[in-house]
Amino acid sequence: MSIIGLIWPFFFPLVAAVIAGIHIRMKNHHGSQAIEVFLMWQIAIGLGLGYLYAGMGHLFVADRVAESIGWPTGSPFQREVGMWDAAMGIVALLCLKFRDTGFWTATILGIGLFSVAAGLGHVYEMAVHGDFSPNNAGPVMYMDLFYPVFLVVLLWLLHRKRSEEGISR
Repeated sequence: MSIIGLIWPFFFPLVAAVIAGIHIRMKNHHGSQAIEVFLMWQIAIGLGLGYLYAGMGHLFVADRVAESIGWPTGSPFQREVGMWDAAMGIVALLCLKFRDTGFWTATILGIGLFSVAAGLGHVYEMAVHGDFSPNNAGPVMYMDLFYPVFLVVLLWLLHRKRSEEGISR
């Protein structure tokens, strides 16, 4: 597996962390504001651009993506996965516009439930079918399983910090 194959699943969350850090530093945010800004960029860039990128792969280089996952090429299922990924990427990007945590919660849970289920599917494919293809058994699997948990924890921390600060939003 190439270095790009190893790091691409982490690219957008890392970019989001850098952007959030700059934003927090420039605006001198603290407490719940800092958590909110960090979470906003993780949703918009980490999920939004990450899922758009994944969707474009499933739609425009479907056979190459299929091979990297250990799937048969030529499957029309690739279009469905690609459209789902692209649609969820757009929903996550909309979190920049719709800044209430209800929309954020729905976005994180919707994408997160799919992602964790996909991650468990990767584990199943490894255990039952011996599919250790790079994008089945590699970093994609770990991001599918753990990134949504990370985002739920950030969301919980935001609510907790707001409660401590007496902020009700």
